[in-house]
Amino acid sequence: MGPCVRRDDVSRVLFGLLGLIVASLLGAAPAQAHPHVWITAKSEVVYAPDGSISGVRHAWTFDDMFSTYALQGIETKTKGVYSREELAPLAQTNIESLKEFGYFTFAKADGKKERFLEPVDYYLEFKDAALTLHFMLPAKTPFKAKQAALEVFDPAFFIDFKFEEKDPIKLVGAPADCKLQFLRPNDGTANAQRLNENNFMNGDNSNYGAMYANKILVDCP
Repeated sequence: MGPCVRRDDVSRVLFGLLGLIVASLLGAAPAQAHPHVWITAKSEVVYAPDGSISGVRHAWTFDDMFSTYALQGIETKTKGVYSREELAPLAQTNIESLKEFGYFTFAKADGKKERFLEPVDYYLEFKDAALTLHFMLPAKTPFKAKQAALEVFDPAFFIDFKFEEKDPIKLVGAPADCKLQFLRPNDGTANAQRLNENNFMNGDNSNYGAMYANKILVDCP
């Protein structure tokens, strides 16, 4: 199934097309859903001095094929070298395109949904033939919880998120008694827990990607 691109979106930078393509696939049947973009991620859960979660910091590295596609048409001073400044318009377009999807980051504090503000401190980095998007998602209201649950996934499964094998998640400034547990999609425990809880999204097919969610649990007694 091909992407539905609206006439007024044709002029958007290539990276911005990511959001449009995902939008066209949100209504796809589960049997048709499969990833077209692969992201290798690292994340930090950031705490305020009072022990509340103030936000989540992401670093998403896109696969080399998509990175090459996204960089087409960008002029640089040095061939093959892309500075942060030269990539700034691309970073802004990417952030704007991902807004309607909640930046694929879903949070609950003791079972209650939490919201995030628009990203800050965002930029793109080009290294080893791949683009990495760095950004901070501030919590709309910093929150405390005995158990905080964060999930990172694309409901349409257009994007496949895989976290780094080494140090995929870090707690920054967390109280000393907080314990981190990270559940990957291929972890049987993660799948069992996921089947026993309410979906983060609504719609018959809109949450297909939750089967492949990466889940971060932080327990603070």
